[in-house]
Amino acid sequence: MLDPFGREITYLRVSVTDRCDLRCVYCMAEDMTFLPKAEILTLEELDRLASAFIRLGVRKLRLTGGEPLVRKDVMTLFRSLGRHIAAGALNELTVTTNGSQLARFAPELYAAGVRRINVSLDTLDPAKFAAITRWGRLEKTLDGIFAAKAAGMAIKINAVALKGVNEDEFDRMIAWCGEHGFDLCLIEVMPMGDISQDRLDQYLPLSLVRARLMERWTLADTDYTTGGPARYATVKETGRRIGFITPMTHNFCESCNRVRLTCTGMLYMCLGQDDDADLRAVLRKPGATDTDIEAAIRAAIARKPKGHDFVIDRRRNRPAVGRHMSLTGG
Repeated sequence: MLDPFGREITYLRVSVTDRCDLRCVYCMAEDMTFLPKAEILTLEELDRLASAFIRLGVRKLRLTGGEPLVRKDVMTLFRSLGRHIAAGALNELTVTTNGSQLARFAPELYAAGVRRINVSLDTLDPAKFAAITRWGRLEKTLDGIFAAKAAGMAIKINAVALKGVNEDEFDRMIAWCGEHGFDLCLIEVMPMGDISQDRLDQYLPLSLVRARLMERWTLADTDYTTGGPARYATVKETGRRIGFITPMTHNFCESCNRVRLTCTGMLYMCLGQDDDADLRAVLRKPGATDTDIEAAIRAAIARKPKGHDFVIDRRRNRPAVGRHMSLTGG
């Protein structure tokens, strides 16, 4: 699949639920209203859509949320999609999680074909963790991380850089990741969804973070990629990688190879644009064939924009995109 700018689309992110057992301050409002069950695709429908993308050339599939592991019976979807790994049609099946359910599911994920996971962890301080997530427990996430490591999965820690909150912890996180054999990826706050807070107060440019880190660590740029938007460097002192995702200070649109499917069957061709394609309507149309679904996907890819227009400033006083990250698929 080629978009209008000649970029090959090989990466699909699927949000299997908009629900989450945490309420991170940069992602959700505390009193979130979640989607009614009737609007959510069944696990079988998600499998059918994902399989259509794989037939069209997607080689990497990531299940996200919300928190994907709170979806009832979600492991049946992982096991079903794992057949594409076994058949050689899919290179990688991965998951992004907050880690709260990993202690329970890590062995099953590995058995389904998952070999690498991303875990959202913005701090190693228990009090800060509780404040950022509103009611989460750091110990539970750490238990999940080490359960995944024990199961044999490679782990990348995702940390959102929050001004005045965790910016004094990145040295500690680099050292901790180095100690345990994890990669680390730092992410700028993205202006998505109403979170009842001013994102300008949260926003910390990673150009500044990197300059600070280089006072202590030796960062050597590398062309390593996982297929996502991060730009990686190797930390000489630990031998591990650190990635920087910078949708605000330096967007990654020129190499974009991905699209996002929501749990309601809406396909977003760009994280930072509102244009979408309703694949649920196609999927649930009586007598819909795989050819119909594939044609709808191709038509959507033909509308993929050149890039996003994320802006955070006080004059706009509204998110660049109205939907929450938990709906789009983080």
